[in-house]
Amino acid sequence: MGRKNRRQQWIIRLFVPALLILLLNSCFSVDTSFKDPWHEKIKIAGIVEKNAQIGSVNLNYAEGPDNGPALLLLHAQHMDWFSYSRVLPELSKSFHVFAVSYHGHGKTTSPVEYFIANHIGSDLAAFIKTVIKEPAFVTGNSSGGLLTAWLAANKPELVKAILLEDPPLFTAEYTRVKKTIAYKTFTTCHSFLEGRNDDFLLYWIRTNSVFINKHASKNGEKILVSNIQKYREANPGEAVELNFLPDILRLFFRGLNYYDPHFGDAFYDGSWNAGFDHAEALKRIKCPALLLHANFKIQDDGTLYGALDQNDADRVVSLIPNAKYVRIDSAHTVHLDKPKDFIRYTESFFLGK
Repeated sequence: MGRKNRRQQWIIRLFVPALLILLLNSCFSVDTSFKDPWHEKIKIAGIVEKNAQIGSVNLNYAEGPDNGPALLLLHAQHMDWFSYSRVLPELSKSFHVFAVSYHGHGKTTSPVEYFIANHIGSDLAAFIKTVIKEPAFVTGNSSGGLLTAWLAANKPELVKAILLEDPPLFTAEYTRVKKTIAYKTFTTCHSFLEGRNDDFLLYWIRTNSVFINKHASKNGEKILVSNIQKYREANPGEAVELNFLPDILRLFFRGLNYYDPHFGDAFYDGSWNAGFDHAEALKRIKCPALLLHANFKIQDDGTLYGALDQNDADRVVSLIPNAKYVRIDSAHTVHLDKPKDFIRYTESFFLGK
């Protein structure tokens, strides 16, 4: 089997279940009144959406009741704080949760020149100081995991312990990032900005139209775009939440609806990590750390499908003086794919449960 076919099979395994749902619903209109049921579950748990002004940045976040020590949660790239909705109600029983949409994501607003790790990390540190007002446990997924490592390395007085949820340590650094599957998305961000387009969500769908049309239906792209447009017309200014998609893709499209492609473009050219050497940062982390390492695959051409390979994971653990490692059979966003496991590891590591 050739490289191209293996690559397609890997992508199909990830996305076809959702696309088949799209095909089955192709003769129906989107439910424009649909709201993700987890909005109500979060409300019942006493979790409230808020905003905090940190310098020139308006951070959008969700805060739960004060039921324990502070826990700061930092989502994956393309998502927003609501990606933690499936775990926040349970975690809020034992923690005082703060789930933040950082720069370029969700309803948070910030200058695009702030889309670098050093600036985002400094603003998150200011958030801990001024809003949380006590040292916090911190967990982050993907790019949020990179920011979690940044905080532990550079602001140790604000961080009690960290859980790194499949972060692309080393692999997101330039130029190695070019050999990862994520670089395709970063290239899409770059081309979007070069072409001066105005709707990244629809642009992302168009750039993936061949795949969507092949594996969902010959009109898959048009169906998806039409449903998004109908939902937006009925819910102006609201995030797109498509009822016929499973959780991971529903939250992915919700995130893309808000996402600023300047963020991905900063990974495309390497500027996001300017002044943030991953290995040097890890050496400076003194607090307890847990690395949750999700599934990955390396293609024949060396492209990494995942956040980090086994050598990278072993290197992370070797560089952090007080680190533990867990290999988990999960997709990249563990808190969505395996929410019960994520809750269990979070509570046991931070609270000793």
